[in-house]
Amino acid sequence: MSVLLVGISHRSAPVAVLERVAITDTDRPKLTDKLMASGSISEVMVVSTCNRVEIYAVVDAFHGALTAVGEVLGEHSGLEIAELTKHAYVRYSEAAVEHLFAVASGLDSMVIGEQQILGQIRSAYAASDGQQASGRVMHELAQQALRVGKRVHSETGIDAAGASVVSVALDRAAEMFGGSLAGRKAVVLGAGAMGGLAVAHLGRAGIGGLTVVNRTRERADHLAENAVSNGITATSVALENLPDAVAEADILITCTGAVGAVVSIADAHLALVGRDAEHPLVICDLGLPRDVDAAVAQLPGITVFDMESLQRDPAAGAAANDASAAREIVSSELSGYLAGQRLAEVTPTVTALRQRAAEVVEGELLRLESRLPGLDSPQRDEVARTVRRVVDKLLHSPTVRVKQLASTPGGDSYAAALRELFELSPGSVDAVATPMEIGSLELVDDFTASRTDLRSDSHPGGTAGQERTE
Repeated sequence: MSVLLVGISHRSAPVAVLERVAITDTDRPKLTDKLMASGSISEVMVVSTCNRVEIYAVVDAFHGALTAVGEVLGEHSGLEIAELTKHAYVRYSEAAVEHLFAVASGLDSMVIGEQQILGQIRSAYAASDGQQASGRVMHELAQQALRVGKRVHSETGIDAAGASVVSVALDRAAEMFGGSLAGRKAVVLGAGAMGGLAVAHLGRAGIGGLTVVNRTRERADHLAENAVSNGITATSVALENLPDAVAEADILITCTGAVGAVVSIADAHLALVGRDAEHPLVICDLGLPRDVDAAVAQLPGITVFDMESLQRDPAAGAAANDASAAREIVSSELSGYLAGQRLAEVTPTVTALRQRAAEVVEGELLRLESRLPGLDSPQRDEVARTVRRVVDKLLHSPTVRVKQLASTPGGDSYAAALRELFELSPGSVDAVATPMEIGSLELVDDFTASRTDLRSDSHPGGTAGQERTE
């Protein structure tokens, strides 16, 4: 069994596609049932936030499962498979696990290091478990992902990485206006987490007026209302009114997460109408990929700071170091997880082999007793101990070694070799593959308790019902 990931996120698709693919809490049970009914998927977890939809499935056949996921997403979104394929990403086996660990660590979020995703993953697992769509593999995967995310947040300063980028951008903008943004007018394009950070920083900088623009007007209204409640003079406008809003502003901060430029060269020309050299326009493009057409930076009267230039700043460089440290943790945890999974796969084979050996020993001892009925009890016991010692010594080195080798890449081949050499049928191996036996990683009670932990409000990242604000 391997893990398949099919996802669409702010990094791969425009907002319009994300909105059509979005899976609500009401949609999730129906989609989970359809995926589980496909025949090629044995476990599934659906992670859905405002910026991503990711389906993690435990599968026995890659192509069949991929087709099933594509069909379910296509039916749900109303998009043709060709359109979905253009915007989706697929990860399999180790790559799928690594991606989930990175997501849980906040490394794949619009605001790098944000913690809400931990609560969203826990909520996704709880929903899967509640529908009995989660088994051993998904349980261990979700549990480990949450542990990795918690470790990254506790051992690095990644929580402040996104805020550091916004702070550096506004410091650069302030330099263009004599060192202060007090009394200036700003436009924030994008009402997600990064937009919220920008509004908060602008408020602390004493901004004179603020306009929030977003593709979804309701979200722009909500962010503007929050700004007003914090004492900032703010309003919101629809996306089509962006050029008019920018024409009256000193600063434009973009952070939409869209794929492709949102601010065109034509928008920039409109914003320059009526400006003079004493009223430049500073644009802080915080989008990845960039929100502003590269040609805009060449226009006189406009200064553009993008992520590439901002990350050269020492403060942003410190944030980059935290992100690098987080990636090292993810890499280390991934290696440990994969080694444990490989060991879990070989342990039932080793157990089945020892059971086979025990059966052979018992059969031969019975045969010996029928042939030598005159043996007294002490003699029979000594013979039995001797035979068992011989078998144990013969099996000790190969079974220890196969467990060691199983934790290395490609280690599952050693278990397959054991099954072939000793003619162990798949049925005999599956019969001992219980939670109690698998790699001695968890006892049944621990398995049940940690399922509860995943759904507990005490886990880092918020409650299972936390608003999706990634």
